Amino acid sequence: MPRRRLPPSERATLPLFVVATGDASPRDQRDLMERPFFSLAKSRRVVPILYQAGDVRVEVHAVAEHGMATIWDADILIWAASQIVEAQNLGLSTSRFLRFTPYHLLTAIGRETGASDYRLLKFAFARLQSTVIRTTIRQGKHWRRHQFSWLNEWEELARRDGRIEGMEFVLPDWFYRGVIDRSLVLAIDPAYFRLKGGIERWLYRVARKHAGRQPHGWLFDFRHLHAKSGSLVRPSDFAIQLRRIAARQPLPGYRLRVERDGRREMLRILPADPSRPVDNPVHPIGRSHAHGLGRSHATPSGDRTHEPQLTLWPETTIPGLNRESNNTSNFLLGRETGENPTDDAPISGSGSSR
Repeated sequence: MPRRRLPPSERATLPLFVVATGDASPRDQRDLMERPFFSLAKSRRVVPILYQAGDVRVEVHAVAEHGMATIWDADILIWAASQIVEAQNLGLSTSRFLRFTPYHLLTAIGRETGASDYRLLKFAFARLQSTVIRTTIRQGKHWRRHQFSWLNEWEELARRDGRIEGMEFVLPDWFYRGVIDRSLVLAIDPAYFRLKGGIERWLYRVARKHAGRQPHGWLFDFRHLHAKSGSLVRPSDFAIQLRRIAARQPLPGYRLRVERDGRREMLRILPADPSRPVDNPVHPIGRSHAHGLGRSHATPSGDRTHEPQLTLWPETTIPGLNRESNNTSNFLLGRETGENPTDDAPISGSGSSR
């Protein structure tokens, strides 16, 4: 009986996009800023996100082994989008198939580069690949549900001494199409990567997407913000965190103000400088000297063992598949109502507290 021929892998059919530098202005994808696609918690989450807004539906499902991809893991997607947009600006060809050195990725998103940081990066890749998204966003007039993971596959090349020489991953077509369509991409402040809390990170993306540089900003009802965030915390606890964030004013480029209309509590987000064109190119973040996430008060010392590497293995070398599982996946880890808050609502049962 003749042996059945296996179809070629997806990477074999895609052109290779080699990222040789981490210098690119940070860019975010509008759909990811608008809807609840990521866990905002530092603890492992397996409870799905189920969200409905009119004809738009978002479902995010996690596996118990790795947990749901988090808003900190989304930094990897922001970095990928930034590299793709930068290459397009330079007239270079891009692809969903990226090859890069992890050192460049980590430094671009403000992380440390010690051995543990490389290990945590792989945990983040595992969560991105194992998280399943189902959505009707960008499906056209005759919409249909689109299902994908944030990474189709990923691979690493390591030397005998364990040092990582390079990495590859394949982005899903849904995300890639949303990046190469320049109308669906926004520049963000590099200081975003220094925000530590999940809610404040999410809130900055909401601010950038909706308030932009409008002089009067944007007004959000607290309840609607809670629904849009996908958070599992109780609405009352979520409101407390919003008030604390407004008191600290941590969002780069924006000011927060709590307003009340009777018993209704609202958050107004205002641009700190409405005249500043936020869509202009911004300076790359480089090294922020902030501690790596999940490594509070740890000094780099001997743990910072990796330096930039640009070898990016030869085309003829095919690294072995990465089959590493992760039982401590969330060690790395540490809401929007617009003027028309009734437009969006979570699917029944999705907002229950843990």
